[in-house]
Amino acid sequence: MSRKQTLWLAVAVVLAVIVAYQVSATSEGPSRFIAEADIPTVAPGSDVLAGIAEIPVRVRGNDYRRDAFGESWTDDTTAPGGHNGCDTRNDILDRDLLDKTYVSISRCPTAVATGKLLDPYTNAAVAFTRGNQTGASVQIDHLVPLALAWDLGARNWTDELRVRFANDPANLLAVSGAANQDKGDKQPSLWMPPNAAFHCQYAMQYIEVLRGYGLPVDAPSAPVLREAARTCPAA
Repeated sequence: MSRKQTLWLAVAVVLAVIVAYQVSATSEGPSRFIAEADIPTVAPGSDVLAGIAEIPVRVRGNDYRRDAFGESWTDDTTAPGGHNGCDTRNDILDRDLLDKTYVSISRCPTAVATGKLLDPYTNAAVAFTRGNQTGASVQIDHLVPLALAWDLGARNWTDELRVRFANDPANLLAVSGAANQDKGDKQPSLWMPPNAAFHCQYAMQYIEVLRGYGLPVDAPSAPVLREAARTCPAA
């Protein structure tokens, strides 16, 4: 096995055990609890979308506002290293990149200066160097895009819950900038990672985010997610 393949397998395992954050409604408002996720497996005959409401189609509104999910990344997260003076973006870079070096900046005392991403979406190795231009080669993707979540019901959430959603590590992955731009705010019926080997993990984590935040799935995306789940190991 080549060094590149070995590194990719290591990253695949890391991504498979991302901490899953779920939200439940209580009389005191939404709360969040942490559950460790195993490598995705699916029991034969089970419906991975059980308990998730289904809507006929996604209806795009013209009222989406990015700042409704907060104007910037926060440090109010329980991601690995959270509440450490670094915002969520820097925490996710630290979680997902390999071969890292660090630098202290005003908004993060241990910011990743350089590193390498084995992009789960494309299976390509992407070099990261901090900077306005060079840093764009690696971006932080919301598995369930913010604009999509808005159309699925997040417009009716509290500001606090939207900020939490935007900064939830379970909904975030470091990916190549080109892949992130290609995805945009598309739902699974319109976009899945080019790397078919990642379809299981992508679908299962996407589904867990929907379930955790009480979001529905659009009918055209449901069979796509079920098909991707069929590539997961049997439980």
